[in-house]
Amino acid sequence: MLDGRAILAPMSGVTDVGMRRIARRFGASLVVSEMVASDDYVRGDEETRVRAEGEGVAPHVVQIAGCDPYWMGEAAKLAEASGAAMVDINMGCPAKRVTGGYAGSALMRDLDHALSLICATVGAVKIPVTLKMRLGWDDTTRNAPELARRAAAEGIQLVTVHGRTRMQFYKGNADWAAIRAVRAAIAIPLIANGDCMTAQDARAMLEASGADGIMIGRAALGRPWLVGDIARALDALPGRTPDAAERAGAAVEHLETLIELMGPLSGLRHARKHLAAYADHALRDSVPRDADRLRLVTTENPAEARALLASFFTAEPAVAAAA
Repeated sequence: MLDGRAILAPMSGVTDVGMRRIARRFGASLVVSEMVASDDYVRGDEETRVRAEGEGVAPHVVQIAGCDPYWMGEAAKLAEASGAAMVDINMGCPAKRVTGGYAGSALMRDLDHALSLICATVGAVKIPVTLKMRLGWDDTTRNAPELARRAAAEGIQLVTVHGRTRMQFYKGNADWAAIRAVRAAIAIPLIANGDCMTAQDARAMLEASGADGIMIGRAALGRPWLVGDIARALDALPGRTPDAAERAGAAVEHLETLIELMGPLSGLRHARKHLAAYADHALRDSVPRDADRLRLVTTENPAEARALLASFFTAEPAVAAAA
């Protein structure tokens, strides 16, 4: 299922197909689509279709979310028919717009209902189905081990656990050691998620959690090659962090992919969080270029955005490989 131990996390509005292609090419063990609402996906919503796009990504994994077994099963079927090699179920998203609809991490408050969604999804397809969750809804209901155990019994083939409860959102530190209770509950592969920024973090996560691999989210924004760097470091494989020219090429490719996929104006606007992050990482410990950064994230001229983006990598400091 995996060819390494470092996975790019699914992140809404972030892990578009451009970012996933780059991360996978630079060595990420697996990449996962943005979360898509199961009913919108099946009904053919265009924005949702773009989120689930997987052209040029192999293996292609689509993450679906919802609270109705029918739509979850139909979404899994559509993902499989569209070329997905795996489907991931989201039971970890803490966003109010998701939990307010009794999806995402809200499902950890009703494990019987959560299992009905899992059964519907697993039963609808022949490809592997995986599950992403949190430790629980809050500190009084850390029920991830029970959900993982029941999910594995119904055919889930891999579980990812973010080391926070829903009520923590992204505050405080991820509790990697708490994930070990899930390890004790299941024999299927387990992935630990939350606050991994370096290979040193990844090693500590594996040691504390007993997991088989790690998942990297926010730290990969602006440097999608980080996941591959860490995957190689974990397994002592040869390789190097891409040089400035390679990173510049990847960043510009990412921008061009979004423009092609969404059109010049929408693509540029969607790209802004990526453009800012690429610039910030390229300029770290270097001379500030606040005016150029502002132009980069406000321009509506694709040619100007490409030129500015590439320019940030020309005088950047040396970047060390993941330690």
